[in-house]
Amino acid sequence: MDARRIIARLRDGETPSREELTWFANGLADQSVTDAQAGAFAMAALLNGMTDEGRVGLTLAMRDSGRVLHWDMDGPLLDKHSTGGVGDCVSLVLAPALAACGAYVPMISGRGLGHTGGTLDKMEAIPGLVTSLDEGRFRSVVAKAGCAIVSATADIAPADRRLYAIRDVTSTVESLDLITASILSKKLSAGLDGLVLDVKIGSGAFMKNMDEAKSLAEALVTTANEAGCNTAALISDMSQPLAPALGNALEVGASCEVLTGRGQGPLLDLSAALGGVVLAGAGLAEDAADGHAKIVEAITSGRAAEHFGRMVAAMGGPLQFVENWDRFLPEATVIREIPAPADGYITAMDGEALGLTVVDLGGGRKVESDPIDYAVGLSDILPLGTKVTKGQPLGRVHASRMESATRAVRDVQAAITLGDTAPEVPALVREGIG
Repeated sequence: MDARRIIARLRDGETPSREELTWFANGLADQSVTDAQAGAFAMAALLNGMTDEGRVGLTLAMRDSGRVLHWDMDGPLLDKHSTGGVGDCVSLVLAPALAACGAYVPMISGRGLGHTGGTLDKMEAIPGLVTSLDEGRFRSVVAKAGCAIVSATADIAPADRRLYAIRDVTSTVESLDLITASILSKKLSAGLDGLVLDVKIGSGAFMKNMDEAKSLAEALVTTANEAGCNTAALISDMSQPLAPALGNALEVGASCEVLTGRGQGPLLDLSAALGGVVLAGAGLAEDAADGHAKIVEAITSGRAAEHFGRMVAAMGGPLQFVENWDRFLPEATVIREIPAPADGYITAMDGEALGLTVVDLGGGRKVESDPIDYAVGLSDILPLGTKVTKGQPLGRVHASRMESATRAVRDVQAAITLGDTAPEVPALVREGIG
């Protein structure tokens, strides 16, 4: 086959065949397709789009360009993917809760991207814990704990790794078809039976409006189901942080609060909603409402916390982490309150600005090689609709230096809007797809 012919077909609005897409993906993986050809392919996909058939073909081709895992377990293999938000540590709560409900969760996750935190960075805030596991140890952790949250090995969807890097430098990141194939090729390589997708909308999300979020959710659900994985999605609100904490160690702490019954609110609610959907799809619950109740029970009974503790220990973390997380997690040297600049109700939050504040503190990366300060971030952020008086803390900054703390206080004050009347707070779950 010829890369030029495949690119020309896509350029002319045609759909390359499954065989052609497989050949092209293998060429991406083994470098026989050049960077120029990969960039031309990505631009043609962005400008002309792909049919549902083409999107499924590309997803499977990129999945099959590397290792695809197969399991022999006594329960279904389930997972969850989020399109990214601030204070979003659902994975740390949901993975062990699903394990407590009889599923196995081989969760291949990523690092921070832009203003959003990365699940792997949060996990690595736990002393000693290693997320880069070889396949044997990955399988062992899943078998022992029921769940494992790990990084992708080099042989997982290598075609996507190459194309993703090229999209980043050719202004083709926004292609709905390439986003869909990129997300799903990695997830489906884990050998899943079921998947639930959390598509975020709002100021703290990449998708800022409902039309964009719904288009992505529908593309992901349709493609994953056509590829043979039972999949549904929820469109959830990200007009404010999901947890009251932003930053790696702080979000681990917020997750442990929920897992040990000390935390309530949106983090627990969304974990249960997503878990209910995927449990129902896998036949572990009668319907989403029954699945929701099962997730809540797994958390409130302490069974989810037990699975989380087993996973942490099996991945190199402390043996008694869940019981004593506040003793193990790193703490910032400077903690400052963020005073409200006036009386009023919290009417809006710029979630992206809050996330970038954490990045500026050192809790995220501006370039791939940047080190992470796991201790820094924001905590105790008040939710939308809260009435405050001037000087009352809107939250707290955790920093390594006083200068960066002072700057972060100003940035958070600028990111939070105060008004005279209470706002209408959006529903946490906006819509279900699939």
